[in-house]
Amino acid sequence: MTKTSLGFEENFEAVLCYLFFWVSGLFFYFVEDKNKFIRFHAMQSILVFLPLMILAWIFGGFFGLFSYGPGLYFLAWVSWIFWALVFVMWLILMVKAYQMVKYKLPIVGDIAEKNS
Repeated sequence: MTKTSLGFEENFEAVLCYLFFWVSGLFFYFVEDKNKFIRFHAMQSILVFLPLMILAWIFGGFFGLFSYGPGLYFLAWVSWIFWALVFVMWLILMVKAYQMVKYKLPIVGDIAEKNS
């Protein structure tokens, strides 16, 4: 494994791209300007987690904590499903990044690869 511009091992920095979802992805995308492996994971983090979080907040707030009123509780359930998806995907992507696997998700993986 090679060191990155920040001095970390590649696999560790790739995991950090996902740690704080799209926020850490954004950070590493701009900080790591030469390492294609890190830039791929950073861009994939942005392209996956930002839209999922926006959808989750639209459909029920953060973990369904914001109420839309009686009769619309199903939106909170939709939000929980989105957050469960985000959590599972987050774990899988971090494990794959640590294993030095360029795990491409459908659609966003190809976009991330082109922009890394």
